[in-house]
Amino acid sequence: MEAQLITICHIYLSRGHNFFGHHGEAAGAHPVEEVRAVECVEGRGLAGDRFFGYEEAYKGQVTFFAMEVYDSLCARFGVYDKEPSVLRRNIVTAGVDLNDWIGEAFEIQGVRFLGTEEAKPCYWMDQAFCPGAKEALRGQGGLRARIVSSGTVRCGSAAAAARPVA
Repeated sequence: MEAQLITICHIYLSRGHNFFGHHGEAAGAHPVEEVRAVECVEGRGLAGDRFFGYEEAYKGQVTFFAMEVYDSLCARFGVYDKEPSVLRRNIVTAGVDLNDWIGEAFEIQGVRFLGTEEAKPCYWMDQAFCPGAKEALRGQGGLRARIVSSGTVRCGSAAAAARPVA
């Protein structure tokens, strides 16, 4: 994989679970907070997020989602009154195909990650975004990753180098 340019569009944190662990129950009501920067802690997750320290070597310490997929979802369903935060992914990116990083090590802004798997959409997507969202997101639900080295990731208009890690 060659170096690519990536833009960090949004960073979201939530201290509690709204969907995870709520199967057969009502969704939770924990708010999502948008931040400009987040501390990524090796092997633990994002400081202040619901999955921080969840379990050793957890494969979803951070989730990435593509802004291009969000824009496509909005256009497909004519839904323009929901922010990307309703999809409950942590870092919203632009400029890269996140599926290319499944099973790959990569680095963004000096922080190293290991892409573990697709962040598969679940039935809650139909409630959080609109009916049909789960099916529409199949194969493009985002990327779950482990944090391999600590550091801070920031959002903004500047692109950051993303490259494979040896």
